Amino acid sequence: MPSIDLARLRKQSARLMDFYFVPAEFTRNLHVLLDSYVNYTARKSKALAPGVNLPSYGTPSAVLRHLEQEFSSQASEAANADQTLELADELWDEGWLETRLLAAFLLGRMPPQEGRLMARLTAWTTQIQDPELRVKLLDASLVRVRKESPAMFLQLLSEWLLPERTQFWANAIQAAIAAIEDSDFINLPPLLGVIEPVAEAAPAQIQIDLEQLIVALYKASPTETSYFVRHLLINSKNPMTAITFRRMAPSFPAELREEIREFVRGKPLSVS
Repeated sequence: MPSIDLARLRKQSARLMDFYFVPAEFTRNLHVLLDSYVNYTARKSKALAPGVNLPSYGTPSAVLRHLEQEFSSQASEAANADQTLELADELWDEGWLETRLLAAFLLGRMPPQEGRLMARLTAWTTQIQDPELRVKLLDASLVRVRKESPAMFLQLLSEWLLPERTQFWANAIQAAIAAIEDSDFINLPPLLGVIEPVAEAAPAQIQIDLEQLIVALYKASPTETSYFVRHLLINSKNPMTAITFRRMAPSFPAELREEIREFVRGKPLSVS
């Protein structure tokens, strides 16, 4: 991998920002910049990123972080919202791992607007095959809305969790996990209220996502997790709820695992 000369990188990124309002030129110059950090001794032409069905430059994370810092100020300006969205669309459509990660970053730095977020994320997540990339998209693109407009964030999740939109339930669960792991997000009770109907339905296709959510929630708040799981299991009229939680239990911390075990043994726990 070519060494990273910070002075050179600053000049390259400053030059790139000259084209922030000209998306086609911006992406052309971005490709030139990314190509300058390719390790050609280890890379075949248009190599796929490990585990991701997308071409990748194998760009060092330090380079992407620097570019994000460079973009942040322009992307955060309300006056630039239309141009930033246009640039994010252009970068996403380029179809490279790096351009899509940067598109997600731009979307997450824009002033929150529900329509724009929902339209992009609903479309973009359907174009992703790799679960890890989907997780990164659902985290980075919702940074500001989680912090500045939690009500809008919960509304976005509610839209994905409609009974007729089961194909988007996993999106909502992963976005909820990102919120739980975000120290700036303090709206756990209403978040769990939004998630509860889907957690009760416990369909097999999102079992792994639900496991991850419960584990993340326990790390953030064991007490909240214990209450949520007990309330869910005791009040659910769906027999699949207990069955699914019993299947997931081996992934949970010992104390929570024992609480679930007590319930499925026929010893319901009080939520009082």
